[in-house]
Amino acid sequence: MSLSSKSIAIVYHSPYGHTAKVASFIAQGAKQTGIHVHCMNIEHVDWDVLDQADAIVFGCPTYMGSLTAALKLFMEQSSKRWLARTWQGKIAAGFTNGGGLSGDKLAVLQQINLFAMQHGMLWTGLPMMPTGRSTQDLNRMSSFLGLMTQSDNAPVETTPPQGDLDTAIWFGEYIGLLLAKLK
Repeated sequence: MSLSSKSIAIVYHSPYGHTAKVASFIAQGAKQTGIHVHCMNIEHVDWDVLDQADAIVFGCPTYMGSLTAALKLFMEQSSKRWLARTWQGKIAAGFTNGGGLSGDKLAVLQQINLFAMQHGMLWTGLPMMPTGRSTQDLNRMSSFLGLMTQSDNAPVETTPPQGDLDTAIWFGEYIGLLLAKLK
């Protein structure tokens, strides 16, 4: 199977646009590897695309230390796929954006990780050492389970900061290169 025949689906919930922006930067990184990328808001899910993708990246904002109700509903709607083991063996990854620097983003990544494990998926985190703590640095929040970004409760035109977006590109490229290693 050639690399260009492999695909990644990025499915996300983004009520204010920040998470969609991060998803587009993850997609940008994955596309640099020659992988075909499908981005979709969970309000317009294409289940066939998800079923056929080699990797699925899940994302949502962090609300009150948890994932959004809309992403939870999506997870529950995947139960027939869980029962049929449709996504078993696919690569899975997760990302979250929140207004606060912490905001308990780790709890969201853990919930997404557990969901992927329930489906029998193969989890990949963010194996990048942090380069610093400024808004221009990569993986400034020292997250290894998945991608964390911060919108600082500011408009989507100005946030997340460039370092977080550059980390999203790196994350997408990493997932694409990981798929290239798999037979």
